[in-house]
Amino acid sequence: MRIGIVGWGIEGQSAYRYFGPEHEYLIVNEHPRDDLPAESERIKVQFLKAEKPPGVTGNVADLSYLNGIEDCDKIIYSVTSVKNLEQKFGQDKDFWQKATTVWHIFFQGVKTKNLVGITGTKGKGTTSTLIFEMLKAVGKNAYLAGNIGTSVLDVLGDVQEDDWVVLEITNFQLYKFPYSPHIAVSLMITDEHQDWHSNTEEYIAAKTNLFAYQKTDDIAIYFAKNEQSKRIAGASPGVKIPYFAKPGAVAKDEGIIVVGDPEIEVIKTRDVKLLGEHNLENVCAAVTTVWFTVPEVQLQAKIQAIRQVLTSFSGLEHRLEFVRELDSVKYYDDSFGTTPQTAIVAMRAFIEPKVIILGGHDKGLPFDPLVDEVVKSRVRQVIAIGYTGEKIAKMLAAKGYKNVTLGLKTMPEIASAARASAKPGDVVLLSTGCSSFGLFKDYKDRGDQFKTAVLALTFSGPDDVFKQGADG
Repeated sequence: MRIGIVGWGIEGQSAYRYFGPEHEYLIVNEHPRDDLPAESERIKVQFLKAEKPPGVTGNVADLSYLNGIEDCDKIIYSVTSVKNLEQKFGQDKDFWQKATTVWHIFFQGVKTKNLVGITGTKGKGTTSTLIFEMLKAVGKNAYLAGNIGTSVLDVLGDVQEDDWVVLEITNFQLYKFPYSPHIAVSLMITDEHQDWHSNTEEYIAAKTNLFAYQKTDDIAIYFAKNEQSKRIAGASPGVKIPYFAKPGAVAKDEGIIVVGDPEIEVIKTRDVKLLGEHNLENVCAAVTTVWFTVPEVQLQAKIQAIRQVLTSFSGLEHRLEFVRELDSVKYYDDSFGTTPQTAIVAMRAFIEPKVIILGGHDKGLPFDPLVDEVVKSRVRQVIAIGYTGEKIAKMLAAKGYKNVTLGLKTMPEIASAARASAKPGDVVLLSTGCSSFGLFKDYKDRGDQFKTAVLALTFSGPDDVFKQGADG
């Protein structure tokens, strides 16, 4: 069989491993990669020579890299490349009958019904990990896969009938997807990825697919304080359970998290190790999910397991990740936050004065709320970078805020300028409100470079050039 693989990311590579070396392959990718397999009689590789535009895969004008993929017997495409395929092949039924994704293969072949799917604009990775850790703590054999970094095909062969699989699922993976898990969780939904979707409704429609194909005995969990989350979960015919409302988990003003009706105290919020008010939403989503989906676990054992996770789990990499403290200034990496709303949430996580690094690739989202937050929040200095840096600086200037550093191109420069602006007791925060394309490969590269640059800072004073840049 000749297999076509469109996109050589985590999912494309997992498909190559899954089907094995006995087949012939045509592997196509928008741009060259160092990890593409060597060509041979059984493996052909195609990519565009020209540098691709910044942004999510699926935005190139030259589709010649796809030539010949339609002649393959089976085609596995990366979820973000589907827009290119739609443009090239339109409604060609012959093509789409043999085209699929790793997600289709997983849902068609997985042995267990115990699938937990989590979607939302932000917080998916944290919530998915919390649910995964809580399930393990109550004694379940669980797997964590999906957008969090492990392809679903890499766990498919191991999952048995009584196992649990926690899936972080994005809008890309849910685009026109015809399957829903037994347990679906919708976190807060705001506008996102408008540089890929044709409009907001298409983005919402993709998220809705997580619930739309559930059955009446399935479970739909949603954020009661977010209308889009409620709307999306409303597409499910299953049992609907809110969080931040009874009977789901609620973080109360009295400083406790409760669940159930009547309420049962689970944990005091001061004992939750995760940083930030927004993470209490993720915690309540996870507590609600585990509380109502493993009824066979004894009550006190369940509470103890949940507490064990919440008092020890400090968060995922690049999500408000503490890097170091230097000269009484704390540095945090929130590179995973790639929308204006996530930068707002990150700023609100700290009461201290802040030096914040903003800007990057424009995703077509409005910056007005972010600019307003900078003006009214305790932001000492903005380091504005990337394509949107000048745009953000002009919007801030129009509001009378002029403490902005512009023109820095490398992360060592950015980190040094941030340090020059900060005073003892401040927080330096990388939470750009934008995607990373342009200056960095992706959010991981941006966060890794930030951490490297921050850890390289010494106790000696920063150079005068960076002091000058910070003042200007």
